[in-house]
Amino acid sequence: MSVTAIPSSSSALLSPPVLEDAPDVGRSIRIQRFIATNPIPTPFVVMDLDMVRENYRALAALFPDATIFYAVKANPALAVVAALAALGAHFDLASEGEVRRCQEAGIGAGRLSFGNTIKRELEIAHAREFGIDLFAFDSIAELEKIARAAPGARVFCRLRVENEGADWPLTRKFGCTASMAADLLKYAPRLGMRPIGVSFHVGSQQTDPAQWRAAIAGATGVFRACRRAGLDLELLNVGGGLPAHYRAAVPALAAYGEAIHRGLAESFGASMPRIIVEPGRHLVGDAGMLRTQVLLVAQKSRRAAERWVYLDAGRYNGLPEAQGERIQYRLRTPHDGQPTGPVILAGPTCDSMDILYQRARYDLPLALSVGDPVDVLSAGAYTASYASIEFNGFAPIQTYCI
Repeated sequence: MSVTAIPSSSSALLSPPVLEDAPDVGRSIRIQRFIATNPIPTPFVVMDLDMVRENYRALAALFPDATIFYAVKANPALAVVAALAALGAHFDLASEGEVRRCQEAGIGAGRLSFGNTIKRELEIAHAREFGIDLFAFDSIAELEKIARAAPGARVFCRLRVENEGADWPLTRKFGCTASMAADLLKYAPRLGMRPIGVSFHVGSQQTDPAQWRAAIAGATGVFRACRRAGLDLELLNVGGGLPAHYRAAVPALAAYGEAIHRGLAESFGASMPRIIVEPGRHLVGDAGMLRTQVLLVAQKSRRAAERWVYLDAGRYNGLPEAQGERIQYRLRTPHDGQPTGPVILAGPTCDSMDILYQRARYDLPLALSVGDPVDVLSAGAYTASYASIEFNGFAPIQTYCI
């Protein structure tokens, strides 16, 4: 991968990156026009495919020599997958269902990677039959499953890295230590496998670009350990984590590019491996909007300072990333600009856990009432694809791509 020349001083990277405000809420006129002319029952998600394409082109320009694998789990809508495929994207898959989705879109197996480190052995076999030749693992048991079900395939090992700065950390469930990764990669040829590299993920909605620099440095140690054993790795997958725009400002995309380029230059110099980038949220998050409706506005006592606002989308049907109030969406109502007051936001189900925000201090217009629409902005990732099926009898959220 070609890397832009970086000054010897690292002070520029260590300085706090310039934060970027969220895009104008009226940016997608197409979404607003679609909703105005289509009386669809709420809740639903609308995706602007032009914005998805714009985000992909910007990322491809920042990493011209890297291969971009879209993380299908972020939004598996067929129209989204097809739009990215037409631009030359590759795809990171988490299940056999996502393999079938890419097959349906006419995407060849050479553009697919089975990146989930926890796979059914039968799914591995079916993926191999389709022609997929690239699999992730992070344990000896998973490596042995791949060896049985997809003999001779290429494999890469996922490292466990710190997720400091991520709104949605992924630290504990995935990845192994660098020393174990090196041992597993050296063991892989004895199983008839072709070990080609390592991957990591610095956490979803990562707000600190410097996290990639540290993770790349750690990955370099695995490359060196394998080289000493006569195994030359060729691939580094720097994962996802690039953000969408929610309530808090985030660094501009260029800051992430600088951090990753600098980390690669410092750690690998002229011996640059092939680079994979695996965006999900960044490509589709800002391109989608979730239209919900107010089911109830209630005060629980005459002295209560806040109102409870119940929406027809909640933690089980579209907004699971509100868990722990980690992802805090921007909201739009028809009464914006009028006097506001504090609210607790909750979903529609008969479950006491279905509360979205009670500590994050949301203030909504006092005029908000039953039947009003509430638009959840930057809701194109991990919303409709994350919704439960028929919990409390609520149907899955529909996605409309325009």
